[in-house]
Amino acid sequence: MALIKAIKKLEPRFGKNCFLAENATIIGDVVMGDNCSVWYNTVVRGDVHYIKIGHNVNIQDGVVIHCTYKKAPVNIGNNVSIAHNAIVHGCTIHDNVLVGMGAIIMDGAIIESNSIVAAGALIGKGVHVESGSIYAGVPAKKLKSIDQQLLEGEVHRIAKSYSMYASWHDDSIVPLEKLD
Repeated sequence: MALIKAIKKLEPRFGKNCFLAENATIIGDVVMGDNCSVWYNTVVRGDVHYIKIGHNVNIQDGVVIHCTYKKAPVNIGNNVSIAHNAIVHGCTIHDNVLVGMGAIIMDGAIIESNSIVAAGALIGKGVHVESGSIYAGVPAKKLKSIDQQLLEGEVHRIAKSYSMYASWHDDSIVPLEKLD
């Protein structure tokens, strides 16, 4: 069972049909919508400010989501995928966004809808990623505009797939002899 902990009487709240991996940690003022998944070794720490997460959001293995005390909460929209080992800190991510593996998004950054933050990208403090764009690099810069095929083929596909993947990670155990 995931570690779910209240801080200063603020307890995480979850929508319907959320998957929380056994070693995920969700602490404090965290509100999560329906059909979300929080994967293995992930930390969502709402101890110093609030974290609001929309519907159909997948927070993949090793992600850290945190805030800055009294200054920078985290707001995440709907249909967002935050890939393995990303850091999301004190920022806003709108709907239909893919945050790539190992990306870092800093305080005050705004990631507009229908965008991709490439793997390994560093979105610095206060950077505004415009809607429909791909940002990459360190520091991240606009690489190009996202086309409809990429939006459907990556952003929407990944968000939808993680609901299916989560269904595979329930508490049922199949005996070895039944795997033949």
